[in-house]
Amino acid sequence: MAQARAPRADAVRNRKKILDAAREQITLHGPDAGMDEIAAAAGVAVGTLYRHFPTKTDLVAAVIAEYTTHVADDVDAARERAAGGSRALEEITGFLGRVVEATATNHAVKAAARTLGARPADTAAESRAGTALTELLQAGKSEGDIHPDVTVDDIYLLISTAPTDQPPTARARWLTLVLVGLTTHARPTSTHHG
Repeated sequence: MAQARAPRADAVRNRKKILDAAREQITLHGPDAGMDEIAAAAGVAVGTLYRHFPTKTDLVAAVIAEYTTHVADDVDAARERAAGGSRALEEITGFLGRVVEATATNHAVKAAARTLGARPADTAAESRAGTALTELLQAGKSEGDIHPDVTVDDIYLLISTAPTDQPPTARARWLTLVLVGLTTHARPTSTHHG
């Protein structure tokens, strides 16, 4: 039986260039970013873009899938560090900060996905992120740092309501405030200068 051929190196490079250009163009122009403009920004012929992504919805779904894989990889690494002796609370705090920053830079792409109804077909990365986050929260609860009633859905709720359209100082302040709701600790005295 013939073995499936791996994609050619130039096809892999083109796909990455297209995804990067799509993220950039959608961030600049929102859901109305044109496929011709995305192809030009990627330095590929528009036919090449359509060979990889037959519709704009397919393209946006691929950008969202790439982002979800990045988030899953991040929380997986955080869980591994916690399993290796790092405090789960520190890993959860770091993860939340990183995912909110990544979401802030992908805000326009997420809005475009909602507008176009783009949803990645493969939910394996989403599932992997949920499993790793569950284990990370459990470790935090076992260490006595995370409140016993905190769930993965709570983390997703917090991320979905983060002020991703606000400046970095506002996002940092948001993280300080939400950590109080997640942890068993009182809020430390802050030197916050709003």
